[in-house]
Amino acid sequence: MVRIGLVGIGFMGWIHWLGAQKLRGGRIAAICSRDAKKRAGDWRGIRGNFGPPGAQVDLAGVKAHETLDQLLADPDIDLVDVCNPTQQHPETAIRALKAGKHVLVEKAISLDPADADAMVQAAKQAGKLLMVAHVLPFVPEFAFAANAIRSGKFGKLQAAHFERIISKPDWSSEIGDASKTGGPAVDLHIHDTHFIGLVCGVPGHVFSTGVVEKDTVVHLTTQYLYGPGGPPVTCSSGALAQSGRPFIHAFEIFLERATLLYRLGATPLTVLTADGKSEQPPLEGGADPVNAFTTEIQTAVDGVVAGKEPDLLSGKLARDALVLCYKECESVKSGKLVAV
Repeated sequence: MVRIGLVGIGFMGWIHWLGAQKLRGGRIAAICSRDAKKRAGDWRGIRGNFGPPGAQVDLAGVKAHETLDQLLADPDIDLVDVCNPTQQHPETAIRALKAGKHVLVEKAISLDPADADAMVQAAKQAGKLLMVAHVLPFVPEFAFAANAIRSGKFGKLQAAHFERIISKPDWSSEIGDASKTGGPAVDLHIHDTHFIGLVCGVPGHVFSTGVVEKDTVVHLTTQYLYGPGGPPVTCSSGALAQSGRPFIHAFEIFLERATLLYRLGATPLTVLTADGKSEQPPLEGGADPVNAFTTEIQTAVDGVVAGKEPDLLSGKLARDALVLCYKECESVKSGKLVAV
């Protein structure tokens, strides 16, 4: 049984708690929070942009630590699940790795690529796993697309466009603070750069245009340039829309023998084939978004058991996704093509 210590009981901590309830071979054995009410199981004040609101939680059989030092000193913890604010990820993860714990850290890996490099190096030195929880490859529609591209089931990738749009966030005081999240071009768009890196690889150059508010990129459209023979790949992402605009993510992926279409709330995953047929393939995981987090955390647990980093949770892939976000911001602000 892989015993998990959950650090940070905010929105993502709540979602990870819910996702972990269905694990096989793993369980949350301890939590860490400075908030006495949360250590007592009162999580009713938690709110987010998906999933159920926080609730009263039964912590019977779960240790409640006030400090990270207490949790890291707990010999009954194998895997530390880091869900505190992004700017705290590097220190928390590195301390956990040095304490001999495996680590799963919620995206983004960090706000600074140098910190991400330090985290990856700390894992190597400790001989422990550093896994980064980018959930998009576990969302059923995106999991199908990733498998289709990586397996070559429908032939070679020819082109792709991705989209991720939200209204200006107002459900958290910190989510709109660029100093704590990196702003939409990091906190939101990093889902896209991670997925693009996974299925297409890291591009040689990027060219981005966008909207900048108070030196923070809040909306951008990027061309990912893979050189001669590489696929044309683009993405639009941002938090520029006015209140009331529902969140959407979407893709249109062109393969040699199929086109994959998906748009949340409008177009279910659809496969178009050369014979003119259209099908909506069955998907694993269902409509509950928490199920993707269960699969994500299960993958981390399985990685600990196997002693091998799962490629979907790769620390290096997460680090490359962060760098790509900043290269795009550089392109937006400079108006120039930027080498990656």
